[in-house]
Amino acid sequence: MKPQLAYDAIALGYGDHTVFLRPSLRAAMRLERLHGGFPELLRKLEEFDTFTVWHIITAGAGRTATDALFGYVATQPLSGFANAAIAALFEFITALFPTSADDSETKSTSTDPLPWADLFKQLYGYATGWMGWPPETAWNATPQEITDAFEAHMSKLMAIHGATDEQQGPTEEQRQENVQNGFDPEFDRAGLANLRALSTIREGQMI
Repeated sequence: MKPQLAYDAIALGYGDHTVFLRPSLRAAMRLERLHGGFPELLRKLEEFDTFTVWHIITAGAGRTATDALFGYVATQPLSGFANAAIAALFEFITALFPTSADDSETKSTSTDPLPWADLFKQLYGYATGWMGWPPETAWNATPQEITDAFEAHMSKLMAIHGATDEQQGPTEEQRQENVQNGFDPEFDRAGLANLRALSTIREGQMI
């Protein structure tokens, strides 16, 4: 468990310069695409590939905030910067992966793995389509923040409509409301099931 890591910006300091890496949904989607998936991204980071390191830091902190840091790094041995930065960068990447409140209940399920790229798109849809967040708010939120907010949103809907653990789908009233709003009538249960299975969504990665 990482109760604060997935919300807080992660400090990366070198010399007199410090930047703060926020594990936002925007950063997650950009970095997942950078090398065609997280396994290759992590391999490149372990090698401290400078192209990859630059993209990770700018994805988390923004280009403007990193200008002074990179200017200083250019005057120093790369090994010194690698030693100072590697732990914070791995911490930042780890914080991009959300976990569900019910992870302990889903480890033995047979839920099919969902690629990270699809999961991040799904979280964006939950934030903007279900919870009505403006796009920029969704992009700047962390995947964990969206996951937790959506789970709370689903719990609220279940409480309002009297759903129980034994209920195998939304009520007829919920189905009609979903249809009127252009959603899949069964979307609420499917969405919650997906979020509760996040701990199994690893594409074979050991994060």
